Amino acid sequence: MSIRVLLADDHEMVRAGFRIILDAQPEIEVVGEAENGQIAVNLARELSPDIICMDVQMPVLDGLEATRQVTSSTGAAVIILTTFDREDYLFAALEAGAGGFLLKNSSPEKLVEAVRTIAAGDALLSPEVTRRVIQRFSSATAPDAPRPSAAAELEQLTEREAEVLHLVAQGLSNAEIAQNLFVGEATVKSHVSKILQKLALRDRIQAVVFAYENGVVVPRA
Repeated sequence: MSIRVLLADDHEMVRAGFRIILDAQPEIEVVGEAENGQIAVNLARELSPDIICMDVQMPVLDGLEATRQVTSSTGAAVIILTTFDREDYLFAALEAGAGGFLLKNSSPEKLVEAVRTIAAGDALLSPEVTRRVIQRFSSATAPDAPRPSAAAELEQLTEREAEVLHLVAQGLSNAEIAQNLFVGEATVKSHVSKILQKLALRDRIQAVVFAYENGVVVPRA
């Protein structure tokens, strides 16, 4: 099955470049283009893409608000693509429900990898994004214990799932976790899926935030 992609960017040349890169992949199909956030929301509902590559600064409706609307009303996952390497955009995008964050100066291979990663149901949690999330929580005092509702959710995890959550919160990939625990990547992916389901979390990024907010992992000084 092909991965259906919608491109949302107010620059036609940028969309054309992304289309060439993605359409060159046998399993990826660009099904539509939007020049502003409102059109992106409308096309997301009409075309049911798997992935939306979303610019941040667009007319009519910006990419962050478009992401909020898309993730709350459709099954599409969003990759934020921007030229602005700014933390306010990063955290706003994650809070809006984006599954990935990629700079436009990334290589074509990175774009293809991002689409495949998100389509596989995994968040694009790059080491750089993880580092920034951790740094944000390192600047505050971590709670000594989880909030009551989180404590009840954490009790649902098996010992191995709790161990995997701890490693996810440190920014390790599935492959790295598998190597650390001497298990297969498929086993790790299964554990991560169960963790997200039990904790009612959207993706690995939310899992990292959850872990730091509730003292599962204590930020290093």
